[in-house]
Amino acid sequence: MAWLAVPTAGYAVCLFLVVFWPVPVDRDAGAGLLRGLDWLHRHGIPQWFDYALVEWLANVAMFVPFGFLLAAALPLPYWWLALLAAAGASAGIEWAQRELLPERYPSAADIAANTLGALVGIGLCGLLLLAAAAGPRRRASRTAARP
Repeated sequence: MAWLAVPTAGYAVCLFLVVFWPVPVDRDAGAGLLRGLDWLHRHGIPQWFDYALVEWLANVAMFVPFGFLLAAALPLPYWWLALLAAAGASAGIEWAQRELLPERYPSAADIAANTLGALVGIGLCGLLLLAAAAGPRRRASRTAARP
């Protein structure tokens, strides 16, 4: 479990900076992102792949490590707590942005996206554990099959 300390601390610092930045994080990058999306649309990417979707996907991606790291720290029967913690943390973040950061835009969609991201992270942790468990079994079966 000690291996989780450094990535968790690094992630926590990054998450804190992103969610409590006083102005929208994408404010300065917004024009460039719109130009990039316009270029993509002119080259065949559908119009439904828009700024709102990119922002929503960024919220999903931002919480993937949250779910992964928390699941990695918890015993398997308690992984549901990681999802509950993600939803609670996200709701707390949105509340804090509403109350403390007047230039930020809290929304229920962000809570849903963040919680989905944590669920993806929990799933990735599960897949990694399955792959790790399957590795020794595969090696053992190959060794046993040799004459």
